Amino acid sequence: MYTTLISAPDLATHIDDAGWVIVDCRHDLVNLAFGREAYAAGHLPHAVFADMETELSGAKRGEDGAFRGRHPLPEKEALAAVLRRWGVNDGTQVVAYDAHGGMYAARLWWLLRWLGHEAAAVLDGGLPAWQALGQPLSSDPPEPRSAGTITVRAPFVPTVTVAEVLENIETEQRTVVDARAADRFRGENETIDPVGGHIPGAKNRFFKDNLHNDGRFKAPEQLREEFAGVLDDPKDAIMQCGSGVTACHNLLALEVAGMLGAALYPGSWSEWSSDPARPVAKGDH
Repeated sequence: MYTTLISAPDLATHIDDAGWVIVDCRHDLVNLAFGREAYAAGHLPHAVFADMETELSGAKRGEDGAFRGRHPLPEKEALAAVLRRWGVNDGTQVVAYDAHGGMYAARLWWLLRWLGHEAAAVLDGGLPAWQALGQPLSSDPPEPRSAGTITVRAPFVPTVTVAEVLENIETEQRTVVDARAADRFRGENETIDPVGGHIPGAKNRFFKDNLHNDGRFKAPEQLREEFAGVLDDPKDAIMQCGSGVTACHNLLALEVAGMLGAALYPGSWSEWSSDPARPVAKGDH
């Protein structure tokens, strides 16, 4: 069972396994059609496509009308229905991949952990690592599968609400870690959300710092050493980003490093900054 990362050579030996489900998670935060178009042009054999906006995210507004962020968590049963459509059972090995160092694939990995599904992994190095092996791509639609029977079980991963993050500004009991690029963290070059800056007291760990230049994850020892400079006990840490997507990359890196227990703030900066009553910090601190 693979529960964090899988290498391209290892995946190649299992690519035709009927009990495995491969999921293409490619996406672009601005060009929302990019992922599906890239999938149609060529994807890993047998892979299904996951839509970040409609399948890996939920309604942007809650029942009370409040904005929940750009990529709120889906309802668990709605997500389970998508997974069943892909043929996922409770014991199925799911492998998520993208072409962006895992920035989108990690979201599906985390969502599966949130549903209590352990056999979930991200293709280390993504599509470039697969192609570097000379492995083929396919433009064929995936073969029809029998509906899966995955069930919603106790989550392996915790979450926090905006109210808990707001309370933490006063108590400072937990370390908030922001996965966005340093310039967006400082409040510069904000091109996605209407307000620039960060949650007061947050620390910055750009998710791409988890990777080597070739898009593969750094070794567990190196990740442990680097995260030790950002947080003490992961169980007292909250991971966030712009909308709860790349924060999952930091959560995956922590899992690779053996540093377990950090929580996701799903609404992240997009939810936080939507209410002008919430405080905003700018600069490096």
